[in-house]
Amino acid sequence: MSIEAELGEELDRWERREHAVIMALPFLLLAVSTLITLLQAVREAPVHVPAVLGLTVATAIWVFWFITLHPRWHRSGPLMGLYYAGLMALAAGLVVLAPWYGIFAFVGYVHAFVVLTGRWRYVGLVTTSMIMAVTYMGGIARIGADEWWLWLAISLVSAGLAATFVSFIENTDQQWRQQKRALDEVHEANVKLEEALAENAELQAQLLVQAREAGVLDERQRMAREIHDTLAQSLAGILTQLQAAEQSMEEPFTLRRHMSSATSLARESLTDARRTILAVEPELLADARLPDAISDVTRSWSELNHIDAVLTTTGDPRPMHADVEVTLLRAAQEALNNVAKHAKAHRVGLTLSYMEDLVTLDVRDDGIGFEPDARRADGTADGGFGLLGMRQRVQRLAGRLDIESEPGGGTAISATVPAISAGAEQ
Repeated sequence: MSIEAELGEELDRWERREHAVIMALPFLLLAVSTLITLLQAVREAPVHVPAVLGLTVATAIWVFWFITLHPRWHRSGPLMGLYYAGLMALAAGLVVLAPWYGIFAFVGYVHAFVVLTGRWRYVGLVTTSMIMAVTYMGGIARIGADEWWLWLAISLVSAGLAATFVSFIENTDQQWRQQKRALDEVHEANVKLEEALAENAELQAQLLVQAREAGVLDERQRMAREIHDTLAQSLAGILTQLQAAEQSMEEPFTLRRHMSSATSLARESLTDARRTILAVEPELLADARLPDAISDVTRSWSELNHIDAVLTTTGDPRPMHADVEVTLLRAAQEALNNVAKHAKAHRVGLTLSYMEDLVTLDVRDDGIGFEPDARRADGTADGGFGLLGMRQRVQRLAGRLDIESEPGGGTAISATVPAISAGAEQ
């Protein structure tokens, strides 16, 4: 449970206890006043017991009817005004019969704050103070013509003190209600935030699934383009050379030339087939970290193509999210494949850089370069299908792919993606 929920529950418990005390206080004070009055009647004070008991029962019924039995009436201003007027009349009657009922009359202060509002609350305080002043004077019989001013003075002082106390209670109650309202708002905001986070997590999971599905589709499309650009074209060329050789059976020199061309195309096709298989090998990251996987790809590529290639790792290598590692591995493979097919390079340098928020893979070669903005006959830019697929992979992770090249000046490819740790995979 959150802190604001615990505080709100504690305030609710306090409010329930306060309400229970207010409900029980009139009956408790009435019982104490009756007990003391009856004890005084037995000892020395003349009290009209039947009248006292009858008015006491009437007062208990009055409070029970309005306060205990009909709690919904507490929200009605007119009904509560009627209740309080009757309560003060009954309290005044009891005090006139027996001054000790001033103990019960104290409930007028409490209920003036609880059931009355605005200026009527202070009218109730003054009325209660006037009744209580009779008790302070020792009863209505002791207030003579010469002492009414003393009763009035006591009433005014009591009313002033009560008004000051009630004003303080009002401010405290207002602050308490504002605090409770603020806690409720904070709790509601936290609940909405938790719901939003849950929805966001679900959306992220859906987006991750969609991204993986899109990645599979992209990989299939890349493989189709790769096979079309390499194996299919090579096989078509081999078939053409074999057909030409078949037609040159009577010319040994021409036959050998066509067979040699077919053999050369077959070797190139085998190299392309190995390169394509290497590009989709799923076990590369299964048992190795990303720097080791890229190093293995670089070493195998270098041996296959007889081109010097070196990987340098900087920063603090650490496990990344699977999509991050696959994207960078594919970027390394595609960049190296492009070097083998187009660059005519002698050296290739790869740099894998781990930074606090980013991971970057740079691939530089000393090949013939190209014009990045130039479009091919098939309508693609950035060097063709391979770099386009690489850019799509990187952008899917909110990364960027930068390509710098010029004819005769080599090529530099930089793939930068967010450094999402492996622990963020959920």
